[in-house]
Amino acid sequence: MRLNALSLLATAMLSTTVASPSLAYDAALAETLGADEHGMKMYALVLLKPGPRQDLAKEDRDRAFAGHMANINRLSGSGDLVFAGPLERNDRYRGIFVFNVKTSAEAEALLATDPAVQAGALAGDVYLLYGSAALQQVTSIHRSISKD
Repeated sequence: MRLNALSLLATAMLSTTVASPSLAYDAALAETLGADEHGMKMYALVLLKPGPRQDLAKEDRDRAFAGHMANINRLSGSGDLVFAGPLERNDRYRGIFVFNVKTSAEAEALLATDPAVQAGALAGDVYLLYGSAALQQVTSIHRSISKD
């Protein structure tokens, strides 16, 4: 019984200490980000995988991936890409994109602008994703914490 009481007390103290401060709802920000009443919105998640052309010459592959990185920067700068990153080495997927679009067709169109996809080095599986509208702010926050 004493152990349960101590456990409850420790849990209560920890939750009080760790709890984040209550933030006020910001209607203007929610509208700017296109958030619904839950602070959420639709995105498209793209799982990048090896494409049909794994036999590209090194020079062609290097050019395709240089273009891939330039395209990531372009799409991020326009707000169409809210998150991108490589995955740890595995047999199925190479990385992800999260596009700021509402439909798979829009995501497919953006994916088709990627030089690595055009060259056949990468392909993508597109899924709609319902997530926090705040995800759109990751890029600007990242610029504040990156020395690059």
